[in-house]
Order: sequence, then C-alpha cells, then structure tokens
Amino acid sequence: MQNSRHSINLLNTLARNLNLRSTQHSHSPLSSSDLTSTKYVHLSCFIQARNKKTGPQHVSSLFKPVPVPREADQNDVGTEMVGKLAKTELLKILNRFTQKREIKILCIENGLDSYLQQQAFASFRRYCIEADNLPVDLHITVSDIVQNAGHIDDIFPYFLRHAKTIFPHLDCMDDLKKISDLRTPANWYPSARTITRKIVFHAGPTNSGKTYHAMERFLSAKSGVYCGPLKLLATEVFNKSNEKGTPCDLVTGEERKFGINEETPASHVACTVEMTSVNTPYEVAVIDEIQQLRDPQRGWAWTRAFLGLIAEEVHVCGEAGALELLQKICETTNETVEVHNYERLTELTIEDSALLSLDYIQPGDCIVCFSKNDIYSVSREIEARGKEVAVIYGGLPPGTKLAQAAKFNDPENSCKVMVATDAIGMGLNLSIRRIIFFSIIKPGMNEKGERELDTISVSSALQIAGRAGRYRTQWEHGYVTTFKSDDLHVLRKILAEKPEPLKQAGLHPTADQIELYAYHLPKSTLSNLMDIFVNLCTVDDSLYFMCNIEDFKFLAEMIEHVQLPLRSRYLFCCAPINKKMPFVCSMFLKIARQYSRNEPITFDFITRNCGWPFALPKTIIDLMHLESVFDVMDLYLWLSYRFMDLFPDAAAVREAQKELDEIIQQGVFQITRLLKNSEASQSAADGDVSYNIRHSTHMREPRIPSASRGRLTDRLLAQGLLTPGMLSELRKEWDAQQQALADRIADDSTLSDGDESKSNAYAKARRKHRK
Repeated sequence: MQNSRHSINLLNTLARNLNLRSTQHSHSPLSSSDLTSTKYVHLSCFIQARNKKTGPQHVSSLFKPVPVPREADQNDVGTEMVGKLAKTELLKILNRFTQKREIKILCIENGLDSYLQQQAFASFRRYCIEADNLPVDLHITVSDIVQNAGHIDDIFPYFLRHAKTIFPHLDCMDDLKKISDLRTPANWYPSARTITRKIVFHAGPTNSGKTYHAMERFLSAKSGVYCGPLKLLATEVFNKSNEKGTPCDLVTGEERKFGINEETPASHVACTVEMTSVNTPYEVAVIDEIQQLRDPQRGWAWTRAFLGLIAEEVHVCGEAGALELLQKICETTNETVEVHNYERLTELTIEDSALLSLDYIQPGDCIVCFSKNDIYSVSREIEARGKEVAVIYGGLPPGTKLAQAAKFNDPENSCKVMVATDAIGMGLNLSIRRIIFFSIIKPGMNEKGERELDTISVSSALQIAGRAGRYRTQWEHGYVTTFKSDDLHVLRKILAEKPEPLKQAGLHPTADQIELYAYHLPKSTLSNLMDIFVNLCTVDDSLYFMCNIEDFKFLAEMIEHVQLPLRSRYLFCCAPINKKMPFVCSMFLKIARQYSRNEPITFDFITRNCGWPFALPKTIIDLMHLESVFDVMDLYLWLSYRFMDLFPDAAAVREAQKELDEIIQQGVFQITRLLKNSEASQSAADGDVSYNIRHSTHMREPRIPSASRGRLTDRLLAQGLLTPGMLSELRKEWDAQQQALADRIADDSTLSDGDESKSNAYAKARRKHRK
C-alpha cells in the first residue's frame, strides 16, 4: 500500500508538471486505479515522445560524465549512528531503485533521458558500492530502507544530486539553450542596427562589370572597405586603389600593408572577408562574391560582414541567385535592397564538339581539371606535344599563381596554354580564349562533412566557363567545351540553367559563445563544446544554417592534450589549415606545444623543423613538400598577428617565404621534368607507374596492381595524387586484365592437350566473367 502511494505521488507530481489530467477526474489527482488507465498510457507515450531521438546522434550522447572523486570521511558517522551497511543489501536496493518505472519517468522530468539514465545509474551504483564511507544522509536513508522504515523512492534526491554532479548541464540547460539561440543574428551587431544603411546589390555573371561599378563608388568615397574572398583579390584592390591616388591599407589573415605608413591608417581598407571589422564606421563597404554566403565552411564570414558592417552604403556583388535571400535577411534588419542588374560584356559560345584529343589544343586554351592527378597528367601530355604550359591550382602560393597567370597572359610569351583547377574561378585576371572541362565531375563536401563526387553545380560551371572571353583583351569572344563527348551535352544543359537560388546563409559559434559554454561545462573539451553547441543551437532555418565545424574539431582534437587557455585554443583552431597535408598538421601541433610552454616560436624554430634552406625540387613529391612548408609559414604569419609576443620573427619568416615562393615558381615552370623524375625514382623503388593518354576520349589513370599496394600507393593517397575511388577502379581494371591473361594461358594449355571439353569450360567461364 505504501509503495502504491509513493508511486501515485510521483505520478501526480509529474502529471501536474505536464498539465495532464484524468478524463474521469479532470480536477482530481490520480488514484490507484488510474495507474492502469488510458491516461497513464498517454502520459508514458508523451514522455517517450519527448525523449525521441531527433537524429542519428542524440544530443545527450555528447555530454560526457564527469568523474566523481571517492573521498571518504575520516569518521564514518553513518556507521556510528545506524550501523554498517552490507554491500550485498545495498546492491539489491540500488538495483530495485534503478529498475522502477516511476523512477525512470521522474528522471525524464529532470532532464535525464534513457541514455543519461544508463550512465547516471551505472555511475551512482559504482559510487555507492566502491565508496569506503557513504555520505551520512544517504547512509541513514539506505539503512532505513533495509529495515523497512523508509521507501526506496527516498534515494531519488541523492541519485539526482549525483547525476547533476556527473552531468553539470542538467542544472544549466536553459542557460545553454539561451546562449546558443541563433534565431536573430542581426541583433548581434547593435552598431549596424542603429544606422540606416543603403544596400545596393550588383547582380550579374562573370565578366559583366558588376564589381567594377561597386569599386568606382568605393574609390570615390571618403572612407571605404573592400571585403574579398581571397587575398589575391584584396591585394589587387589594395594595389589599384593606391595607384589611382586613394590611399588604402591591406589586411589579410597573414599580412598587413599600409597605403600611407604604419602610424597613419588609411581611410580605405582592402581585406579578406574573415578580417572585416564590424566596429569601424565607413562611408562605403563592398562585399564581393556574396553568393559565398552558402559556402558550408566559410559562409559565416559573408553573413557576419553583411549583417555587421557599419557603413552608410553596403554594395554587394555576386550572382543574381543571392537576391531573394538577401531581401529576406534585410526584412529582419528593416532595410531594403536596391538592385543593379548587369549583362555579360563579351560573347560566350558553347562549341558543337568536344576536344577528344590534346592534339587539338590551341593558343588561349585553358583545360580545367578537378584533381592534381589530372593536372599533372594533362600538363605532361601537352608539353610532350611541344607546347609550353602554365599551371595553376589551389595549393600554390599567391606569387606563383600570379607568375603563371602573367606568363599565360603575355602575348609575347611562348606559353599559350593553361592547365588549372577551379582556382581560376575567382581572384585572377586571365586572358582565356576557350575553357575546356576535362571532367564535369567534381569532388565536394556534403552536409555531414563527408567527401563525395558529384556533377559540377550550375553556379561553379557558370563561374568557370565565364572566364573565357575577357573584356578588352585579345580574346573578347569566349568559347567553352569539354574533353569528352559524353560530357558536352550535360555541360550544355548545366550552362543553360540559372544559378541555384540561395536558400540559407552560414553561421558559426563565436569565441564568446563557446567561452560561456565552457563556464557552465568546465570539464568539456573544445571539440565537445562545439558539438554540444551545434546540437543545442536554435537556428532560423528559413534563412540560416550552421556551417560545418569538422575542420575546426579536427584541429581541436589534435591539440586537445596541449595545455592552452580556452580563448587561445579557439584561435589556434580557427587557423586556415589543410588537414590533408600531414606535414602542416604536425607543425601545427609542434607550434601549439611550444606556445603552451610559453616559449617563443622563432625563425630558427621554423627553419630547423622545415629543413631550410631548400634546393630546387627534383620530383613532384619535393614540390608538394615545399608547398606544405609555404603553408607552415602562412600559419606562422597568421598566428603572429594574434599572439605577437610569442611569434617575434614574422618579418624574417615573410622574407624566407618570398624566397620559397620563387623556388616553387621555378619548380612549377619545370613541372614536366619533375613528373619524369618522379616516375623514374618511383619505378625504381616500387615498380612501373606511368602517366599517359589514350588516343581516344579520356585519360588513363596510373596503373597500380592490386597486389602491389605499398609504400608508393600510400604516398600517392597521402599526397592527394590518388583517391580511394580511383584506386578501386584501378584494381578492377588490373584484376580484369589478370583474369583475361589467365584465361588466355588456360586456353593455350588446354588446347595443346587436345582436351576440347576443358576448352569449352574455360570459354564458358570467360563469358560469365565478362558479363
């Protein structure tokens, strides 16, 4: 009877909290007969629904239990007062307690879902059994239960106290949700909200002059800021502005330059979008490539600039597909968008036939590839035909890219052909006659941060194809085609479409928000805090999305064991690092360790670990290592502007980086020789690896036997020259060749024996294999 009363009291409390009432007794508490009523079933279903997982990884699993120290009192007061507890009896009571349905329901009401319950029950049981002395109040309560003078439910307050100790978030969940409420990001920038900004959208395709018109207003203003996607573009604006007599400073993650001098800031600034100041007032602000709002990694930077810039006029340039989203965002800021539409200044023609063979390459052609392997293969085959090639891909230093572009653009230079990745899509002024898509399949990143292969998007295709036929150059009429015939009709359909309308703009947790989380969850790692934030955050998904944090978490987990203040750790993890480059990652870890010991990261430290001075690269692997070293120096410069006292040698590193850029330039100029040297050395060490081209419609990838995957294959995979998908295809091709060879040998041997039945059996097996 006593047990029933306790159960009824627990359920009545829960029912009141959930505003549930019995249908028979709408204003009365539950009676004992109600325990099996339909209303109780509804209550249980409601609780289960509240606890239903909303995704593949329930948010509760992100909260890691905090270890509870077992500190025994010097005096076992509980034993002195009521006697010693038998561990077997204690275990029985704890097991009964954890198995009660009413206790589990009450746990849910206190924020402990099924996952947290499991963790908390196990921890509480272990704590009670292993403790030398239980807290006196718990000791007495358990003793009363053993002697039938208390009820098993009386343990709940002590269990809940323990659960809140190991899961501190239970006491601050409301605070955490308030911190991660991102539904109104416009309100994060009160200074921008206090002024009436004029928003002007310059919409148009590549080569339409949209950025030119915005920049005219920038140059004529009393003060202004240009926010670009790449440091190449910011540097170009910096140079042009100063050349035209408008003093302008340059601010990128790794560099500062001054239009006047260091003591006198210029009224105009050209910066990369992440470095945009949302505290400085300007007359005019220009945000370039506004469609990058949707970028899964960097979109937050454009959102921050658009919402936060304190400027009388904000000029945004980009694809027309961004207009609807910008208008919706402006509704939340009580602003309107003035639209200026632009048409392409030069003609662009899609050719009727694919290239099919590199024999048909012409001056002014640019072949666009989406992998380094293709870049290397195509470059070598073109130079084998006696034509000089300029090469541009994302991993090259800015100086090398500019040098390759200048060589290609110069009408007097013998180099008339370019091989490039989609790095040419923005940031470089190129005089291209024809764009040739070597493939229309591009590696990308899905919403989960996983790499995948997919057909190039309309936006990317238009951006790249639009680079052909530049206004006021020798190639004003542009052409576009593909290398393979099968791709041409697909590309034609893609280019006939309009850019996909933007649906959402990116957001990202700020350092301040994560610090507030850390205040409430002091035992959590930075990676864990980011996970919890992203899973608890509330976003207006009609306008915004949370940017991918996998790269941030990767760096956070890499330096998790390094002792760093949270703010410093957060900044380190914001560093622009390509996690696919093992050498850069290892240097990142070394630098973090050095910083944590409060020891300066000197020029000597960098050169000693990077093997300075460097000779000219002899192979592609050497060239890729030099590119990694360049990125390490970029990392040093990036950190030097955030931790000036422990990165004292920025000037020396910058000078060394300039020398390294020149060495890399010379390596890229001789890329075919590097490929030949790589082949020779790799063939000697690991067997034959050839780069060649079929005299048909597509490239042949390096042929690697399935049985010979070893040092070479691992190196190619690690360096990005080979992907797992490519390796799988190569294995299939090799296995098919081996099977065909085995079949021929079998045919020869059986026919020589005159065994016609065996010959028929082998022929049948071959037909089955081919099918």
